[in-house]
Formats: sequence, structure tokens, C-alpha cells
Amino acid sequence: MDVIQISPERKAQLEEYAQRHGQDAVAAFDAALGAYLEWERQDYDETVGAVREAYEDVKAGRTRPAAEFFEELRQKHGLPR
Repeated sequence: MDVIQISPERKAQLEEYAQRHGQDAVAAFDAALGAYLEWERQDYDETVGAVREAYEDVKAGRTRPAAEFFEELRQKHGLPR
């Protein structure tokens, strides 16, 4: 078994989390870490997909001048010049 060092503050938070969820600290840590890593993977995949889509839009000429966009945004939200 590998040992992972965590701060006393984080350990206390983990133990509180485990107690609230009716788990021991190891099971709670594994579940919480697994949930975070899955969320992070999904977020990464979505970000990469958005960047690829934007790049394809630029390559295909589906863009407009930034000044036009900012003027529309300014008018939409009543922002000063």
C-alpha cells in the first residue's frame, strides 16, 4: 500500500467528509478523488473540444471582427464606451 501525506487540516476535512457519508477515511478519499478526477477529465475533454471547434471556425472563415462583437455586447448590456 502506498502512503500519501496530507496536511492535518485536509485530514480533518476528509475525516469529517467520511463521517457524513458513513464511510471510513480511505473509502471516502477514494470516492472523492475518483469523482474529482472524472469531473476533471470531462472538463478537459470539453475544453479541448471547444478549442478544436473554434479553430475549425477560424480556418473556415466563420469569424467576425472583435470590434463588432464588443459593440454588440456593449449595446446588449448597456455598457459605456
